[in-house]
Amino acid sequence: MDFKGPASKKGSRLAGALQHPVRTVPLAFLAVILVGAALLMLPFSRTAGDTEFLMPALFTAVSAVCVTGLITVDTATFWTPFGHVVILALIQVGGFGIMALATLLALLVRKSIGLRGQLVAQSETHTLNFGDVKAVLFRVFKIMATIELATAAVLSVRFWLVYESNPGTALWHGFFHAISAFNNAGFALYSDNLMGFADDPWIIVPICVAVVAGGLGFPVIIQLLGGRLKLKDWNIHLRLTVYGTVMLLAVGFAFFAAIEWNRVETLGPLSTGGKILGALGGTVFPRTAGFNSIDYGVASEDTLMVTNVLMFIGGGSAGTAGGIKITTFLVLAFAIWNEIRGREQVTIAHRSISPSVQRQALTVALLGVAAVMTGTLLLLMTTDYSLDKVLFEAISAFATVGVSTGITYHLPASAEWVLMALMFTGRLGTITVASAIALSSRPRLHRLPEERPIIG
Repeated sequence: MDFKGPASKKGSRLAGALQHPVRTVPLAFLAVILVGAALLMLPFSRTAGDTEFLMPALFTAVSAVCVTGLITVDTATFWTPFGHVVILALIQVGGFGIMALATLLALLVRKSIGLRGQLVAQSETHTLNFGDVKAVLFRVFKIMATIELATAAVLSVRFWLVYESNPGTALWHGFFHAISAFNNAGFALYSDNLMGFADDPWIIVPICVAVVAGGLGFPVIIQLLGGRLKLKDWNIHLRLTVYGTVMLLAVGFAFFAAIEWNRVETLGPLSTGGKILGALGGTVFPRTAGFNSIDYGVASEDTLMVTNVLMFIGGGSAGTAGGIKITTFLVLAFAIWNEIRGREQVTIAHRSISPSVQRQALTVALLGVAAVMTGTLLLLMTTDYSLDKVLFEAISAFATVGVSTGITYHLPASAEWVLMALMFTGRLGTITVASAIALSSRPRLHRLPEERPIIG
């Protein structure tokens, strides 16, 4: 007779909790981060025998897997070509989605996946039903490969013809920056990131296009490529993402150009074309890409504030972008607008938004605010930097952007742990919370008495 005591039951409950699809994804990301850090700690991953390699390796692995781009060491000079390959692999795996990649490999090997595998892949790809999982995974892979190869081709030719005499180096730089751009990672193989190409449209424009494409989210790209080009065929998610992206890009461009156009520290010395490219980068890169064609350490406080807003909102859902996502922001905006107008239903484009979606959006946004405020407070407690720089760094980490005013290089280890926690939470936290709410919703069989507390 088999008797199971409390310890056995507790162990089985723990195992069941860890195997839940929503919990499997963070554990998988953590495992890949640890493997990546171990590879970066190998002697032939670094250019010099620096005794301080544990924290740089771990921080870089977290930043790469979470497709952020914040760095504590110079990517171009600190890591060897092998280290660069490891970083690029971590970016690609983190951008595609670790569990989505694992599920795709299982499909290729076994031609099928089980129910749990479909649940895990569904939670990461945001597909609507099980029947879509396989098709979506293959489409995502094709879309990612096509855009990255096209961007790499343009960049490689430009690097070869203008900047690199060695075709092999040009090809490698083209592929690295293309993958980093589409995955919104922001890692670059140049010590000044993209500042040396600030007025080169053949470098800045392709990277911006790849960043925006990756930031739209795979569901939007799949719908657009599937022939949904007529506005009447667009669903709410497609409308919110596309319109929201265009609106934020236009607003960001206008503000950045107006503030920095004549400042000698940033866009002032550039030609008119260079200033336009700089303003374009200034509105695209904060959309969680992490590249920079200007030095944010000398940007005005007005620019930093606008960038903070763009970073926190982020890009589209179920893609490579971070932030609270455009749909979250716009659903809350419409909810506020309808409440001001005294309407009970929240409507967008003649469609009503369910209360559960509104609650999820509110939860994601408020958890994002809480994460940023907590991270900012901890950074203030562990460093001597001013609030504006610390807040910028915290939002950049949480929104998986990677843009910095330059203080990341000089942070103590305690502050680096704070940023790593923010990057991990930003890459997985809001998605995990939203998915957990959707999966754990249970209908009440009774209604409790209502009360109306005073609001406002």
